[in-house]
Amino acid sequence: MDFGLTPEQQSFTASIEQFARDVVEPWAATIDRTGEFPGAVMRAAAKLGLCGVTVSSAHGGAGRDYLSYTLAIEAIARTSATVAVSLVVTNSLVAELIEHASSTPVHDRWLRKLATGDAIGAFALSEPGAGTDAANQQTTAVREGSGYRIRGRKVWVANAEVAGVAVVFASTEPGARREGITAFLVPLDTPGITRTSRDDSLGVRGLGCMDLDLDVVVGGDHVVGALNGGFHLAMWALQGGRVAIAAQALGIGRAALDHAIAHAKTREQFGRPIASFEAIQFMIADVATELDAARMLMWKAATMKAQGDEGLIESSMAKLAASEAAHQAADKAMQILASAGYRRGSIAERLFRDARAAEIYQGTSEAQRMIIAKHLGDVRI
Repeated sequence: MDFGLTPEQQSFTASIEQFARDVVEPWAATIDRTGEFPGAVMRAAAKLGLCGVTVSSAHGGAGRDYLSYTLAIEAIARTSATVAVSLVVTNSLVAELIEHASSTPVHDRWLRKLATGDAIGAFALSEPGAGTDAANQQTTAVREGSGYRIRGRKVWVANAEVAGVAVVFASTEPGARREGITAFLVPLDTPGITRTSRDDSLGVRGLGCMDLDLDVVVGGDHVVGALNGGFHLAMWALQGGRVAIAAQALGIGRAALDHAIAHAKTREQFGRPIASFEAIQFMIADVATELDAARMLMWKAATMKAQGDEGLIESSMAKLAASEAAHQAADKAMQILASAGYRRGSIAERLFRDARAAEIYQGTSEAQRMIIAKHLGDVRI
């Protein structure tokens, strides 16, 4: 097994790390403080091909492999979790899904806009009663002429504040649950859409999360993939998204580790740097080990994705391990910084809040454990 990166992957990663330091990092604290969507940063990211990393060049994308994509997300997340997640949504949950599932003039037109950053994508799956139970879709899509009328409410739709288009999931066969859900590509300037701001979130602030109330009509050519095949498309997209969220979590965790080490080297107690104390060394060693172990799971899942293997268990393992390792890293960084970290506006405080979100969105840690257990010999309790 080769754990090395190709020269092209190394060069690409180095360029994104430089971009993260020069462009993203100066905005990170402001994004968190104001909660404003980082439009300028996203436009700059688009110029580097970061809005369509794995999308083919034929559709305006960068055409890179999935491991390169996750390396880019990790690098961005080391400076801003918000920018990283926004990129994950428009890449994994929208652009990749469209390219995977459909090829119509409508889809191709939007795919090019997404891949080039001319439009940001949103993924409208969650509802008040459909979170982990994503098959419990109450939004409906009923035939009306040659198209469909979609009615319902979607919640916590990331990027929705600025998105030009959303993949919206709706029930087309009431009562059929996962076998009766269809995905639609819905331009968000379509008449009949009301966007409502969400309550302020604890972390990953500035993600442009909004609720969508829909009473819209779209053409039949706006169906993504097969009729009643939307649930399976959502799960396909989320599998890729979980690999990318694992990368995002690792970026947060690595930032926390670096911050803790830098502090430990300069903070003195009892006449010497606290980095010389075994208690501090053990915390740092444990965090570094957990992050590297999670990174190997993420690399494995990303490599399988690039080879065309869905890697259901691997993507869940990667997200579970990386999100919990990031949480542990942020927690230990807070402990090492002590009062220097336990205050509003500190880097440690922001990382602590951001890390917690990775254990919730795109499938909670409990949901990942359910997926892993079910597919390891179909374990049932």
